[in-house]
Amino acid sequence: MNLDIQVHEHEQETVAFVNGEVDVYTASKLKETITPLAEEENNRLVVDLAGVDYIDSTGLGIFIGALKTAEKSGSSLVLTGLNDRVRRLFEITGLHEVIQIDSARREEA
Repeated sequence: MNLDIQVHEHEQETVAFVNGEVDVYTASKLKETITPLAEEENNRLVVDLAGVDYIDSTGLGIFIGALKTAEKSGSSLVLTGLNDRVRRLFEITGLHEVIQIDSARREEA
């Protein structure tokens, strides 16, 4: 399955809308997109996962790396729009305790 990522930049906030499955085949595209965004200084990176039904361990690793990168640059990472299945994955792995998850969904501009 393909992965589509649309990025919208606002003042001090960047929103990445992700659609598709995040797995070993598509994770590199996610990493190539969100890592540079996480490197931006003093930015809030919001990743909207409302269009994602599946994430594997490779995808989880991408988010952990993005969080570390954001923290190094004085930025923050927030995940939004998680469906019940994806949210449960973050809870089972304990990542919901280290990555901020916001229940609100962003509107694409």
